Amino acid sequence: MPRVVHIVGNGDNSFLYQEAPRKGLKLACNQIAFPIPEKYATCIVDYKFMKALSEKKVEVPGQWVLGFRPKHWMEMNPKFYMKIAQQVKEFYTVLPKYVANYTDLNCGHMAAHYAANKLKADEIHMYGFDSIFDFNLKSVSDLTSALQSDRGNTNNNRLANNWRPVWQHMFREFGGVRFILHHTHDKYKINVDKNVHTEVYRKNSQTPKNLDFNNLSEA
Repeated sequence: MPRVVHIVGNGDNSFLYQEAPRKGLKLACNQIAFPIPEKYATCIVDYKFMKALSEKKVEVPGQWVLGFRPKHWMEMNPKFYMKIAQQVKEFYTVLPKYVANYTDLNCGHMAAHYAANKLKADEIHMYGFDSIFDFNLKSVSDLTSALQSDRGNTNNNRLANNWRPVWQHMFREFGGVRFILHHTHDKYKINVDKNVHTEVYRKNSQTPKNLDFNNLSEA
């Protein structure tokens, strides 16, 4: 049996995860807008999210996989770490050689690399990774005031130019892994190899289910 991992990102089309039953390990990226039963862990990579957690402006139940910057945050805030240590499944601080720095490694990158490298997935399904397909870097996390980011065209263009090459290299690094991206079209903004596939949904099929904007902490 192939080892299957599903990763729910923060883009608009993350809701496509709800279009069918999903068997396998489930990972969430930061904060998402619907609950995932039997979630394996939530991946977190940045200081801002850790600050919001420590200030109780967001809540993320379940286990966490923390990147380099959250690990550093815990070192700087040991009382907070002691308080929530039982939620930390592990730290994952790998920086692939094709990524210039941890700032360029977003949460989706970390979750996918963790799934392929640490969890040894044979097949990785990805939902809400809209920036690979479109000039759309909106995030569900932006709906929480403490996590809002600059979504102007200039910053979006900068981020897209930083993030997209990482995906291209990562898909090639794990050429033996089958990556399946769930989206409303298959027009990638990067070059992809034969191990990358798309499951295309009609646009009117993306009907959010169990969405609760009063409880966005259900990640």
